[in-house]
Amino acid sequence: MAGDPEQGVQGGNDVATVPDVLTPLNISADTPALRVMGVAKTFREKDPDTGRWRPVPAVAGLDLDVPRGEILGILGPNGSGKSTLIRLVATLLLADEGRVEVFGFDVERHRMLVRRLINRVSVEASFFKKLTAAENLAYATGLYGVPNRVAQVRAREILERLGLPAKKLIVPLEQLSRGQQQKVAIARALLTSPTLMLLDEPTTGLDPKSRREVQEFVLEVRATHDATIVISTHDMDEADRICDRVAIINAGQFAAIDRSDRLKARYGGHAGTMEQVFFTLIGEQLDEADQEEGGT
Repeated sequence: MAGDPEQGVQGGNDVATVPDVLTPLNISADTPALRVMGVAKTFREKDPDTGRWRPVPAVAGLDLDVPRGEILGILGPNGSGKSTLIRLVATLLLADEGRVEVFGFDVERHRMLVRRLINRVSVEASFFKKLTAAENLAYATGLYGVPNRVAQVRAREILERLGLPAKKLIVPLEQLSRGQQQKVAIARALLTSPTLMLLDEPTTGLDPKSRREVQEFVLEVRATHDATIVISTHDMDEADRICDRVAIINAGQFAAIDRSDRLKARYGGHAGTMEQVFFTLIGEQLDEADQEEGGT
């Protein structure tokens, strides 16, 4: 673990010193980039028939180690717990049980420090829609102490690499397409040089060309920035193509975690595809859930 985890995060004047404290060079090489230990989270929802509140488990007793430099894919149906897990790691939710560590730092005890190690891109990325892309990026990077001049140059490089012309930087976000806004969200995350990137369905809403550009860039970031990447997705080909390992999740629990070639060899049947792996592992559970919902 790095030195004093509170050093460099006490007071606004210390912001610029935080990256030096958090650099992976100060962290033991065998410390996982992400460790999830027995994590559980339950929400409550109102029963439409009785009007009573009932517990709805989102994740239940998850255990996971992600070594430094890995791209881990989390694949599962809607409501399986993918986004809840990402939000727990991103310090946006508190676990009911268990513990989450980022490079050895507890995400609850050292929340502000962890936030400087990570960045999150989600399908519902939030912006000031009346401001331009450049203004949104300047605001976001300013919070991390990145000089505006450096941020603007780097933003142009990233967005052009993602296929978004530099002229779009001066266009209000509300005038950009959903796919273009998603590219700005990815650029915003990369501008802060996160050590751990959390990508929550980053290619949802993108056309095939843009999706491939984002995937290539994710691989490039891992290779050039010593980044560890956790990506939740519905896209099985995406998980197969860019992830070192894939975690199949359903009903808040992992059904399997392994390299995609091993998953396909074990669960892929004659087709040998990730789609077949998906249905082999959780297809029957999905059918049962549909029957229960339909009252059968």
